[in-house]
Amino acid sequence: MTATLFERLGGKEGIQRLVTDIVDNHYRNPLIRTRFEKVKDRAMLERHSVEFLCAGSGGPQTYTGRDLLSAHQGMNISEQELIAAIDDIVAAMAKNHYDPSVQNEVVAILYSLKGDVLRR
Repeated sequence: MTATLFERLGGKEGIQRLVTDIVDNHYRNPLIRTRFEKVKDRAMLERHSVEFLCAGSGGPQTYTGRDLLSAHQGMNISEQELIAAIDDIVAAMAKNHYDPSVQNEVVAILYSLKGDVLRR
């Protein structure tokens, strides 16, 4: 039986490490850091990101945050910003030594969600 994406990401612990690195990358990325500097509660951002990735990758966690469409409403995120965010995610996955096939699967999922994020 093939392992779920959740399992291949290292379960909740692996996803937590990944999310910490992703958020660190976002705060350092000159293209998108100003958006993240406006976040009032980084711990909640990370908790919701972990829940989102866990639930979306086949884990048992429940996502308690807002849906993507309402979370990004009014932000008018550009394609360039989305690509910068995805680049940060790929860099974090590489840092955490995820197999390229896992990275590609995550990127494909992220691109499938772009309609809920871009130009809202």
